Parts: sequence; structure tokens; C-alpha cells
Amino acid sequence: MNHPRENPLEEIRKFAHMGLDFIDLTLEPPGAGWWQCDPLAVRQALADHSLDIVGHTAYFLPLGHPFEEVRQGAVEAFRRSLMFFAKAGASWMNIHPDRNAPMHDRNYVIKQNLKSLGELLEAADGTGVGIMIENVPGGFNSADQLGELLDPLPQLGLHLDIGHTELMVEASTMKDILARFGDRLRHVHLHDNKGGVADLHLPLGAGTIDVASHLRKLKHTGYDGTITLEVFTPDPTYLAISMEKLRTMWDKV
Repeated sequence: MNHPRENPLEEIRKFAHMGLDFIDLTLEPPGAGWWQCDPLAVRQALADHSLDIVGHTAYFLPLGHPFEEVRQGAVEAFRRSLMFFAKAGASWMNIHPDRNAPMHDRNYVIKQNLKSLGELLEAADGTGVGIMIENVPGGFNSADQLGELLDPLPQLGLHLDIGHTELMVEASTMKDILARFGDRLRHVHLHDNKGGVADLHLPLGAGTIDVASHLRKLKHTGYDGTITLEVFTPDPTYLAISMEKLRTMWDKV
């Protein structure tokens, strides 16, 4: 994944030099908002370096906000990102469900998310870009919780974040999510952490996650698509190490 402060074109060149297969392009300020980048330049850079692209959006956009004007503004920001990714050549764009509606109950939160997601699925029709939702800790991190959005909207894909399945839960939720929605899986995020509440985004092997076990479950579903190493470190060496670890473990499990 690109750093939102950096020029995406430079990030594409860096990832190609490292031997990665694609960029998980997050359209976020301060340096990589949809209005700060040229989608056709991104598409050309990807072609020049033989990289693919997966679309990522800002986790903090208020998809389910109680103020209708704010919710509509978030939907418009997602729609603009969707149009960017269509021009850049992405097949899928992720969205993080919104858990923040103070003093409103769960039913209201689900209703607001479904309303916004429905509008975005309609906007995506004919663009060549599908929409997938990512599991997030603290509200949309189990099969039942994700089912509140995936069951009513069969067009939605699943974006599984393996690191998140270890957070704010008694045991990893990955097995149950895959059992119920493995056929909807479109993209995967992988990073290490130490459980609990801290989403540390550590290099593989720096935390306590049994990565090999999770990869075995993933491979058992027949999945052979994109996996983003969502490793947040200023030293790219740790990303390179994680890449080699992942490729070695994938071949062995």
C-alpha cells in the first residue's frame, strides 16, 4: 500500500523495483487524494512497470453519519474515488463499514451503511469496478456482523483483513468468515499484531499471529488472488522481508 503522504507515481516505481506484483492504491490526503492524482498517469505508470492495482479508500469517511449532508458528502467522495479507479484500471475498490453514530442503535448503523453502499453499488454499475467491504474491529469483524451488510447486498465482495480478525475478539474470526463468505472473497490484507486492541501493522513474524495457519485456511478455500502486505514501517527492508516470508509460506502450506 502506498503512503498517503507520498506521490503515488513514485510509490509505483518503488514497489516495482522491490519486485511486488501490484499496488494497493489508497486515495487519501495529504498527498494521494483523488483530486491530487491523475488516474491516467497512474494507469500509464502501472503499465510501464507491469503492475496491477487494487483500489483502497480512507477508513475515516463517515459512510453512516447521522447528518444526511455529511453522509451524502462521504458517498460523493467514494463515488469520485470509484471513477478514479475505473480510469486507473482497477477491478475492485474497498470500503470500511462505518461504526460511528453516537447514541444510535445497531439497527440504525446498519441501515445507514446499507443506504450508502446501495447508492455506491448503483454508481459502480457499468464502470468495471466492483465494491468490497473490509472487516474492521469493534463492530464488523465476525461472520454475523459482516452478514448484516453482505446478505442484503449480494453484489458486494468481501475484503478480508487477516490482521483485523485477531483484534478485539476472544479468538480469530477468520475461519467463520471464510466458511460463510469465502465465495465472496475478492482481496486480502495481511500484517502482524499482538492481539488486543492495537492495530499495529507489523512485519510478518514481529507479532503473535500464526500466519502460516491463516494462509492454510485461505488456500483451502481455493483463493489465489491478491494479498496486500499492509506493513507500516519507514524502512522498506521489513516489507521486503515480509514479502519473502509470505511467498515461502504460501508455497509450503
